[in-house]
Amino acid sequence: MTLPRFYPIFDNLHWLERLLPLGVKLVQLRIKDTPPEVVRDTVIKAQALCRAQGTILVINDYWQIAIDAGCDWVHLGQEDLDEADITAIRRAGLKLGLSTHDRAELDRALSFDPDYVALGPVYPTILKKMKWHQQGLEKLTEWKAVIGDIPLVAIGGMSVERAAGAFEAGADSVAAVTDITLNDDPEGRITAWLGATQ
Repeated sequence: MTLPRFYPIFDNLHWLERLLPLGVKLVQLRIKDTPPEVVRDTVIKAQALCRAQGTILVINDYWQIAIDAGCDWVHLGQEDLDEADITAIRRAGLKLGLSTHDRAELDRALSFDPDYVALGPVYPTILKKMKWHQQGLEKLTEWKAVIGDIPLVAIGGMSVERAAGAFEAGADSVAAVTDITLNDDPEGRITAWLGATQ
């Protein structure tokens, strides 16, 4: 399976409405600290929007809502794996992306036969406090050698300028968050990302 090379991550529907029309083909919706009924409503709207745009939508964490809404993909962190019903996710036909930060987590992730593996943070990130220091490009190369044909997503401190190095190191797709959402011109930044990842 081939993932689009550019993988933006947004925390609300407004970003999707604003930026998907520019040509984004893969997007993650990562909503935190929100009542489940609001998440459910947002996921349903996001799914309709992505279907209309021909964009792959990945739902972070809320696997049951993703199943109920008829989504195609879910992304789980290591903590999410403790709670998630992987059998139910697979029975519903969802594809599965998993976060990893060290070799033990990678081994655990591979035991679930994921549809992609994410490694991060490749560079220092301001998005969330993490106990892991930056992994560096070498770790991408190491991970790719282990996982083979499974797509590898680089995340954490990624920017348009750093994307080429991540691809050279073995990443199949590069995820970005604050490089877009904190940019003075998010539309222009998306366009630059799309140009750098074609």
